[in-house]
Amino acid sequence: MRQAQRLRHQVFAGEMGARLNPPPGTPDGLDADAFDSHCEHLLVRIAETADAPARVVGTYRVLTAAAARRAGGLYSEQEFDLRSLDSLRPRIAELGRSCTDPAFRQGGVILMLWSALADFMLRNRLDLTVGCASVPMADGGHTAASLWHLLRQQHLAPAHLQVTPRLPLPVDSLRGDLPVEPPPLIKGYLKCGGKLLGPPAWDPDFRTADLPMMMDLADLPHAYRRRFIRG
Repeated sequence: MRQAQRLRHQVFAGEMGARLNPPPGTPDGLDADAFDSHCEHLLVRIAETADAPARVVGTYRVLTAAAARRAGGLYSEQEFDLRSLDSLRPRIAELGRSCTDPAFRQGGVILMLWSALADFMLRNRLDLTVGCASVPMADGGHTAASLWHLLRQQHLAPAHLQVTPRLPLPVDSLRGDLPVEPPPLIKGYLKCGGKLLGPPAWDPDFRTADLPMMMDLADLPHAYRRRFIRG
């Protein structure tokens, strides 16, 4: 977990400029919070060689339904009102803190993580994932607003499942007509049948706009089901 936290710090603070607020006593160079001890941490590690020790190059953290009850709720509830999902909570695994080492972003690492995630969910009898897909705010939010306007047309969840951001990105006062391409993580969710749960929240600490998303294993296309689900 420490190796995963070090990679997260490298990506979120070093690359994205996030203002991290770890608990007191956290060693320098780690991204940590109160949810880490409740989560399962999926890791992709490079094996030790004669020249270098083993290291984590990709990570996801997963908060199961049972662990969420112990933690007092889902991490996403800090950004969204999730009451519309109350009846689904026993089936939900929340995904978060996804990141990959810059040298390993050509697809293989995230596919390994998703395969491990599908196996984990089946073993724990969970069939829904929720989480936030982040879009950088370097341009003031115009790209994120345009992405929301684009994706809501075909990928918005039914009204009874939609959630409300606590600090909404002001999408109506930003440009919504920019030619945008979904980031790889969002594109991957959508290819797997994922749905947007509502408009983006603004996360000033991470300097991102966060789109709430849900994925149902039952909606996984056949090609991805064969790839990710064994048996």
